[in-house]
Amino acid sequence: MKTPWCYTCPMEHDHGYKLLFSHAEMVADLLRGFVREEWVYELDFSTLEKINGSYISDDLRERQDDIIWRLRRGQGETGEWLYVYLLLEFQSTVDWFMAVRIMTYVGLLYQDLIRSESIRTGERLPPVLPVVLYNGDTRWQAPVNMEGLIFPAPGGLDRYRPQLNYLLLDEGSYSDHELATLRNLTAALFRLENSRTPQDVEQVLQALIAWLQSPEQSGLRRSFTVWLKRVFLPGRMPGTSFSEIHDLQEVQSMLSERVKEWTKDWRQQGIEEGKQIGIEEGKQIGIQEGRLEGRQEGRLEGRQEGRLEGRQEGRLEGESEFLLYLLEQRFGPVSDAVRARIGSADTQTLLVWGKRILTAQTIEAVFGD
Repeated sequence: MKTPWCYTCPMEHDHGYKLLFSHAEMVADLLRGFVREEWVYELDFSTLEKINGSYISDDLRERQDDIIWRLRRGQGETGEWLYVYLLLEFQSTVDWFMAVRIMTYVGLLYQDLIRSESIRTGERLPPVLPVVLYNGDTRWQAPVNMEGLIFPAPGGLDRYRPQLNYLLLDEGSYSDHELATLRNLTAALFRLENSRTPQDVEQVLQALIAWLQSPEQSGLRRSFTVWLKRVFLPGRMPGTSFSEIHDLQEVQSMLSERVKEWTKDWRQQGIEEGKQIGIEEGKQIGIQEGRLEGRQEGRLEGRQEGRLEGRQEGRLEGESEFLLYLLEQRFGPVSDAVRARIGSADTQTLLVWGKRILTAQTIEAVFGD
């Protein structure tokens, strides 16, 4: 579970993502880092070209400013065009019928290509890669294809069932270790979205500053700065002004100067929600050092500052999330069975397992198996 710090409005977040993915470098890194298929190696990224489109469906709802890029598969002008449709609407909840929406948008894209005579009679339509970015707390459960939404038809009728898949990038499903191993701008964006502490943010900022030093990357550097000051930071620090920030280096400097204050403020927001006390206790004792002896002090402070309503539920949920976080840091991604086991345990059992993490060599040893 992510921290409970509120985001800015969905439209602002949506526009922030569209600003970032209006840069060819972001799209190239998204394809290189997160589309793990052989055909990606055949793409000529030097041909990346942003396409402007405005599609009007039958009910007159306009879809403007969708992020659509095209690039050639193969070398030179003889290579075929591939269209990359990035559905960058802010998806913080699972949309069960996302495949239907994607099918509609792809159809509108094809209609636009036909209407503009980019594709003429007798020619074939170009392939399209639809991408959905999702950053909700729960993992995505909706079908990623039309087949999973349509009831199986009897006999030969089944062959008329629409076929369409979309690429889902569920940001929360990637561990920080997995993302950190990639020298990748899109991975850096996902790490920022998944960050738990100001120190996490500072680490990613150091990488971005190092990667975006050349004059040709000034536009992308500026877009990251705008996204940080208008979307990301206001969501983590509501009520704080960031108007004085104009560059990534300034973001890092401010974070370094105010790290203690920001950690306290971020923690206070979690307490006010009443359901993240356990996670904040984990921050208080120091995740990096794993000092469990500070848990009682953090719990006492949380009781004094937090709302009484939901206190017990918040503590148990937070302790479970904290234990899962430590397990992932020590042993990598955990199975659904382990998650279920932790979710059903009481506070005392979670404490016993937490102490074992310090010396256990395997995840099984943590549970005494």
